[in-house]
Amino acid sequence: MGEPRWDATRYAEDIVAEIPAYHELQNRTAAAAAGLAPARVLDLGVGTGETAGRVLQLYPDALLIGIDSSPDMLARAAERLPGADLRLRGLEEDLPEGSFDLVVSALAIHHLDSARKRDLFARVASVLSAEGRFVLADVVVPDDPAAATTPIDGVYDRPDRLDDQLEWLRAAGLTAEPVWAAADLAVVRASRPSRLPPETPAGRRAAPRFAPGAPRG
Repeated sequence: MGEPRWDATRYAEDIVAEIPAYHELQNRTAAAAAGLAPARVLDLGVGTGETAGRVLQLYPDALLIGIDSSPDMLARAAERLPGADLRLRGLEEDLPEGSFDLVVSALAIHHLDSARKRDLFARVASVLSAEGRFVLADVVVPDDPAAATTPIDGVYDRPDRLDDQLEWLRAAGLTAEPVWAAADLAVVRASRPSRLPPETPAGRRAAPRFAPGAPRG
């Protein structure tokens, strides 16, 4: 999935050729974002606006801010999302000011190395509103390397294991659960807890657990 291969004018066709489950991933992402009433939404790596468009179908009155490091991708997104606030900015840079009720990211964060992912997750947690939600859809390193189907260049693409990313999200203060996984793709829903977990006998907070029936990657 190396960046030099992506042509913003052909992205919709090329991404499906490279990731046949792309539309399923997007459908699962939208489903994981449903059930809220967000006033402000942040899309990390908005690309051509596919994920943002689906979110705005759910929440047409929400203000959507999208960031991306590619001017060409932002130009395509602007055609699709005329009312969105689109900004040229990398994921390593400061996030837009203010709090967000929903943060989404699809097929972007795997371009960061492990340390930068952990840093980004902490920054996402810091901008989420009370009981806000973060939906992450991305390429992951599967338990069985033979299950990997997405081309990875090892330079621009730096996926990590799903369980590691769940741990980093929880370390950032979020509850996190996988809601869908297939081969080397996964969708994770992370939220600010509505209440603190109960104290353990040792006086430490109990670690968040997987939702009943949720896939474990």
